[in-house]
Amino acid sequence: MPAGLSPALTLLFAIACGLCVANIYFAQPLIGPIAETLQMHAGLAGTIMTLTQLGYGAGLLFLVPLADVVENRRLILAAMAGAVLGLIGIALSNSAASFLAASFLVGTCAVAAQVLVPLASHMVPDATRGKVVGNIMAGLLAGIMLARPFSSLVASALGWRAVFAISALLMAVLALVLWRALPRRVPHGSIGYARTLASLPGIVWRTPILRRRAVYQGMLFAAFQAFWTTVPLALAQQFGLGQGGIALFALAGAAGALAAPWAGRLADSGRTQPATGAAIAVALLSFGIAALGVRHHSLAALVVAAVLLDGAVQLCNVLSLRSLYMLAPELRGRLNGLFLTSIFLCAAVASGLSAALYTFHGWGALCLLGAAFGAVALAFYATEFRRGDDPTPPRASPAPR
Repeated sequence: MPAGLSPALTLLFAIACGLCVANIYFAQPLIGPIAETLQMHAGLAGTIMTLTQLGYGAGLLFLVPLADVVENRRLILAAMAGAVLGLIGIALSNSAASFLAASFLVGTCAVAAQVLVPLASHMVPDATRGKVVGNIMAGLLAGIMLARPFSSLVASALGWRAVFAISALLMAVLALVLWRALPRRVPHGSIGYARTLASLPGIVWRTPILRRRAVYQGMLFAAFQAFWTTVPLALAQQFGLGQGGIALFALAGAAGALAAPWAGRLADSGRTQPATGAAIAVALLSFGIAALGVRHHSLAALVVAAVLLDGAVQLCNVLSLRSLYMLAPELRGRLNGLFLTSIFLCAAVASGLSAALYTFHGWGALCLLGAAFGAVALAFYATEFRRGDDPTPPRASPAPR
């Protein structure tokens, strides 16, 4: 049985995951200034996030499964090196095409975080897997949430290019630390990269938990992306906030990351099903509050909506990952890659739709879009009770390779 992770190594995993994933969110509150610099139409500004999300989806589908094939530390460091190159490319870009190409590379290589999380799960016993994954996910989710205020504050002082230059430096330093600190893990029973990729459709077909959790999280994360892609525009236009004010708003929303450790403990105690339903319902409710917040010009209501939405998304995510990591250990890289690929494809679509929808139809239409995503997840959740079974048993049988 695995001996577990030391507190120091757990913290390092959390920091590394947070910084890797933050790279795909730095541009989110800056789409206005970036689009202006690169002379992009406001209705097309959402493609700034869409290309990064599509890159992340590509990395999840084609790089993360390599965790079941090659030595994990080498894979993580190679992905981080690619992210550094992409960040430098963004900082130096002078056209929309070069910016978007570099963004795609950064998104692809940011999946180093999704090799780190399964690696950590291999190093802990079943009884505490939810707790450890929750703690590391708290770092990852904090990186997502803090990326926005960080980029807003740095951009207001030094310009948006400085955000990506600073991140490139931090990623290079982090790669050196991980090179010294990460344990080696060589997958056992590898079937090779080609056969690993060929096994993916079969895993999806034979793993109903994967399909169900992917729908839940895909819809909630699409709602999350729709909100956070457009709320900086609403804050600037409806409330007159500058980059500093937008940064403080995003910092308040980061409180939702506190749900991650709590979610891990709920999952370890067998409360995955009711907690999932509660998370979906809260996400749906948050868009009603967000719509009222802008209509009545209440910044406090908008902050409440952001915290509720972020907490709900993070709660459902940790519950989903814990359920998947209880399946066959030799499939964790592929399960993680398939689960997150579906999520980020949904997010990429939402990012592209939301900016255009807000530009042409306003905040009310955006809230309807987010609520629709939540309603789809809630309707699918209702089928658990119609079938009369628990789709997330404490120990699922391994899916065939």
